Amino acid sequence: MYTSEGKKIISTEKAPKAIGPYSQAVRIDGLVYTAGQTALDPATMELVEGGVEAQTHQVFANLKAVLEAAGSGLNYVIKTTVFLKDMGDFAAMNGVYSSYFPENPPARSTVAVAGLPKGGMVEIEMIALLAPVRGD
Repeated sequence: MYTSEGKKIISTEKAPKAIGPYSQAVRIDGLVYTAGQTALDPATMELVEGGVEAQTHQVFANLKAVLEAAGSGLNYVIKTTVFLKDMGDFAAMNGVYSSYFPENPPARSTVAVAGLPKGGMVEIEMIALLAPVRGD
């Protein structure tokens, strides 16, 4: 849906539904701003098990689905912010993270937080460019 400001609210069932008053993403002026995604399985709305590595993979699956619904993708990400419950998990998260951005990774900030929704270990938000329209 477009609003009078020209922004488009993005929603997909391939990622967890919003558990509060926010959108999965907003698209405006050639950019996509995602909400932070945690490791919720979209089908069950429960956190995936298996530690920070498994949770980071699920976060990326959720973000990929949201970006694709917006007309973008992981290869168009220009900035990420990673929120970790425990900085002791940084190396494990970073190993998974780097597998999604093997070349030309986006700018990134990583911060430790006191807690995440539903007891998650990692949350990531992204800013991405829209994918070029084919034929351009």
